[in-house]
Amino acid sequence: MEHPLDRPVWSALTGPQAGVAVAAGAAVRYRPEVGLFAATANGEAQATADLVALVRAHGETALVEPRPVTAPPGLTVVSEAICLQMVAEASAIHAGAAARVDIVELSPADWPEMVALAQAMRPGPFFARTPSLGRFLGVRIDGRLAAMAGERMRVPGFTEVSGVCTLAAFRGRGLAAELIRAAMAGMRARGETPMLHTYASNTGANRLYEALGFRVRRELVMTMLSAS
Repeated sequence: MEHPLDRPVWSALTGPQAGVAVAAGAAVRYRPEVGLFAATANGEAQATADLVALVRAHGETALVEPRPVTAPPGLTVVSEAICLQMVAEASAIHAGAAARVDIVELSPADWPEMVALAQAMRPGPFFARTPSLGRFLGVRIDGRLAAMAGERMRVPGFTEVSGVCTLAAFRGRGLAAELIRAAMAGMRARGETPMLHTYASNTGANRLYEALGFRVRRELVMTMLSAS
């Protein structure tokens, strides 16, 4: 049987996050103000046609699948990258030392600053209402949002750590590690297993994730598509 993490976008948008999905027949995607990931029920012609309709109606999208995707007629591949899907199983999670920084839970009032931070540091796709997908934590230094981390995809039994970024002026202080640990603790308290997706080429970040207890589960391919 297929594991829900083998096709995480489909599992999320037909499961725990169906409420933030836009559907067209056998294709589904996050609402554009929330995210750009999409998936189809299968590789059949009708599902592919439904995906084309979604891209034409709502703009550029990304598939995260076990295998490379060939653009169907009407769509163009913008980019393709190998991603590592990493999971922190219970036996691999360690609490670490008490937080050395003041971590705060971010609210809708913080969303504009969060979007600005994401636009500056580019941790991955991040939009006006991406913070609505889950709990986000931050560190403020002299009143300025210096770093954040939060939650994105929700798959049955798993929640994705995402939006991890630190302003360049505050790097090297361990802020990302502290925030990821706190985010993981929140997930574990709800009985969920932390997971994440990262570019295979992002070796620095990947070393940090491994130090925090994440292990590679499998490789996936992220394909960005736009209308031709």
